[in-house]
Amino acid sequence: MNDDRVIIKVENLRREFIVGGEKVKALRGVSFTIREGEFVTIMGTSGSGKSTLLNILGCLDTPTSGEYYLDGVSVREMSKNRRAVMRNRKIGFVFQNYNLLPKTTAIENVELPLLYNPEVSTSERRRRAIEALEAVGLGTRLNHKSNQMSGGQQQRVAIARALVNDPVIILADEATGNLDTRTSFSILMLFQELHARGRTIIFVTHNPELAAYSSRNIVLRDGKIVSDTYNDFPASAREAYDNLPKEND
Repeated sequence: MNDDRVIIKVENLRREFIVGGEKVKALRGVSFTIREGEFVTIMGTSGSGKSTLLNILGCLDTPTSGEYYLDGVSVREMSKNRRAVMRNRKIGFVFQNYNLLPKTTAIENVELPLLYNPEVSTSERRRRAIEALEAVGLGTRLNHKSNQMSGGQQQRVAIARALVNDPVIILADEATGNLDTRTSFSILMLFQELHARGRTIIFVTHNPELAAYSSRNIVLRDGKIVSDTYNDFPASAREAYDNLPKEND
């Protein structure tokens, strides 16, 4: 890991929409830098601008003005097709609702991003999918279908899918939002383990309690950053998990 390598740089991002004939300023001059190996939570209530920022960081949208550099490359003026390639090669997405293909095996779901890369052979695609699933603790569930798995297992498949392209950043959108407390902490444990291995993670959430488990917290309000703080000693998700009441208590 190179601590000086800048993965994301945004400069004075602004995003405006016309809604019902009125101009809505979703982002109002947002600037920050994220370096390789950081685990960042981006927080804010509904209307804070975090969903708009997520879409820009994920190359799903472009700002009205300002600059966005992903792994040193300017994204703002890219064509839609070029952004799609950048998104597939550089970003691993983890969603609240898992977004798995129904009645499809874990391996097949994880292979999906590689189908869009003609440089990856069928055998290599399978090898990478198995390796990613083993990395998230699902080596014994390779051929289980998504409708045969618990919510926590499905989210682990989604995380394996995010890892399979070896992206420069993992972008998680409310990744524990649909999970019970025990399963949420098990997923947080996995994110902390990935961070310890050098992965760069952005975790977008409305839940301020999750900030304690990351190394940096950015808070948005009304389209602006109101707080950007570092956490030298993140709480241990494993310790929190171990201290939860047992299910039969």
